[in-house]
Amino acid sequence: MGVVSVPPNRPAYNRPALIALVIVVALGCLALAWWQWERFDSATGTGQNLGYALQWPLFAVFAVFAYFRFVRLEREAGEPAPPRRDKVEAPREIPAGILPERPKATAADDPETAAYNQYLASLHASDIDAQAAGLHAPERNAG
Repeated sequence: MGVVSVPPNRPAYNRPALIALVIVVALGCLALAWWQWERFDSATGTGQNLGYALQWPLFAVFAVFAYFRFVRLEREAGEPAPPRRDKVEAPREIPAGILPERPKATAADDPETAAYNQYLASLHASDIDAQAAGLHAPERNAG
C-alpha cells in the first residue's frame, strides 16, 4: 500500500491557489467591464453595454467579498465554541393559555345536514360500486 501524503494544515487565507483564483476572477471581471465600457462609447454602443459595464465591477467585488467571507467562516469553524452558560435557554414549548382555544365542532343535530351527508355517502357508495363493476361513472359537477 502506498503512502498517502497529507497536505499541510494551512489557514484558508494563506492558500495561494485560492488567492490567485480570486485575483484572476476579479481582474477578469474588471477587464470585461472595461470592454463593455469601450463598446458603450463606440458608435454601435447601446444602453445594454452600459448596464454590463456597471454590472461587471459588482461581480468583481462579490468575488473578493466571498473570499473574505469564506476565510472568516473557516476561521470560526476552527475555533472552539465558547460556553454559553450565562445565556438562559429559550422555552421549547408554548405555555398553556397563550394561544386562543380552538373552536369545537358542533354536533350534527340538524336534520338537513344529516340528510345531505347521507346523500353524499350514497353517491360515494354508488361511485365505488361503479368502479368495482368496471363502469365509468360520469363526472359530477358541484353546481
